[in-house]
Amino acid sequence: MISDARELIETIREKDPAAHSTLEIFFSYPGFHAVVIHRAAHWCWLQGWESFSRWVSHVGRFLTGIEIHPGAKIGRRVFIDHGMGVVIGETAEVGDDCTIYHGVTLGGTSLTKGAKRHPTLEEGVVVGAGAKVLGSFTVGAGAQIGSNAVVVKPVPAGAVVVGVPGRATCPKTAKKPGCEEKTAEEKPRESEFHAYGVSAGDRDPYAVSILELVRVVEAQSAEIRRLSGEVKALGGKAVDDVADFDRSKLWTSARNHKSEDGKASQ
Repeated sequence: MISDARELIETIREKDPAAHSTLEIFFSYPGFHAVVIHRAAHWCWLQGWESFSRWVSHVGRFLTGIEIHPGAKIGRRVFIDHGMGVVIGETAEVGDDCTIYHGVTLGGTSLTKGAKRHPTLEEGVVVGAGAKVLGSFTVGAGAQIGSNAVVVKPVPAGAVVVGVPGRATCPKTAKKPGCEEKTAEEKPRESEFHAYGVSAGDRDPYAVSILELVRVVEAQSAEIRRLSGEVKALGGKAVDDVADFDRSKLWTSARNHKSEDGKASQ
């Protein structure tokens, strides 16, 4: 347990620039305390002391605001940053080097006792603040769950998931607009740690698809105007004027796909 604690302290110092010293982490980091208390509670759970282990985990919840069921399996160097409101269910499994932010739920959707009901996070997964991962599926190694995403199905390794319901920004199985192969300069950055599961340049696939539709509509409108002009020049009847598509109602920028004054939902 001492070795685990030392590893976790080093991990926290590496991932959190606000950590100034080992003593600060030891005395003031609820994520550190929660994992250490869980180690004790989980050991009691394995001995069959279920009621006592639940009491130990309840004490940890009272002290840290982080609820980890004693039956959950937590790997090495798991950093729960800030931590308030984190809930990790009984059959959840969190792999080595995962990072979990405040407000995260690793929950179950089944009421079957004794069955696997909660998700499994493979090593290196980052779960952003407020995200909900619900169900007995696997989140692949190195995946990143964006803040406030709701994930209800398996996530492939290395994917970045955003939205409600959660969707991978660049699926591995298909080429879509905005999911082109990354350059050699960009690839090394994929292995870096991304706080809150946010990576620079990631684009919501829905936003990319809508912007592609806007491009096609604008191209068709221009072609209709051209053909209408030719018909009119030949003495025929031109079609009614085609109104310009106001893409500002959707996104002001194809790169950051942020809505303008809430118009994106219209």
